[in-house]
Amino acid sequence: MTVTFTLLAHVARQTRSSMLEVLQTNYVRAARARGLPERVVILRHALRNALLPTITVLTLDLGFLVGEIVVVETVFAYPGFGRLTVYAIQQRDLPLMQACIVSISAIYVLANLIADLLYAYFDPRIRYGAVSA
Repeated sequence: MTVTFTLLAHVARQTRSSMLEVLQTNYVRAARARGLPERVVILRHALRNALLPTITVLTLDLGFLVGEIVVVETVFAYPGFGRLTVYAIQQRDLPLMQACIVSISAIYVLANLIADLLYAYFDPRIRYGAVSA
């Protein structure tokens, strides 16, 4: 909870900022002019495009979260992955230290992969695949 509230505020602020920007675009005005209900305009047209910067912020915040977990678990004496990493560094346990760092790196790489897949889901203009010349 200590770290989550900070990140939650950051993501909420980013989402709000993106929504305010997207609501001023021409395609949102066109959807409203066609007579679509406001709920459909916001959920289908605006929120879908406003989530792209939010996904980026979430991915970057995950790296911050992993770093903060080390601090929070050490300060509050919680047994967990962060405290294990600190223990490995203090005891100079090289294999455990390497395993912790590789695990943290794998989590970060997976988060970036998931973010890229979510980009393709939320924005149909983004397609991953072979580019033909």
